Amino acid sequence: MRKSQAKKLPLAPDARFNDKQVTRFINNIMWQGKKSTSINTFYNAIDKVSKMTSDNGYEIWRKALQNVTPAVEVKSRRIGGATFQIPTEVRADRKISLSMKWLIRYSRERNGKTMADKLANEIVAASKGEGAAFKKKEDTHRMAEANKAFSHFKI
Repeated sequence: MRKSQAKKLPLAPDARFNDKQVTRFINNIMWQGKKSTSINTFYNAIDKVSKMTSDNGYEIWRKALQNVTPAVEVKSRRIGGATFQIPTEVRADRKISLSMKWLIRYSRERNGKTMADKLANEIVAASKGEGAAFKKKEDTHRMAEANKAFSHFKI
């Protein structure tokens, strides 16, 4: 086991919104170290969200993240030869991480010409409580509810 936990490096807030969560989201979008490309993708997506909804794109993005954030998840635990799915609360840091990864993953799987288009469509759908990322959260909650009987097997 590790002697001490790895230190979290502090993130610099982004240039436009002065928000550390935006920087974290941009870092999750990034592929092959191309940060400027992911920055452009994110800001273009936010601008497209603003045009689509005629509302503040940044606020809609925050609402979408909040709608996709899970409260519980299931973890596998092997007990006496059987594997049980045990529902557990999600840590605050992991909640944010999961919601960002789900939004990005399901926007990549969407149909659209550019990543900015796909991301904008997924953000709008998630803010309305629709879309694949929101469905993933609902499925996770449903799975935890179905396995509530095993919650006494603490991890």
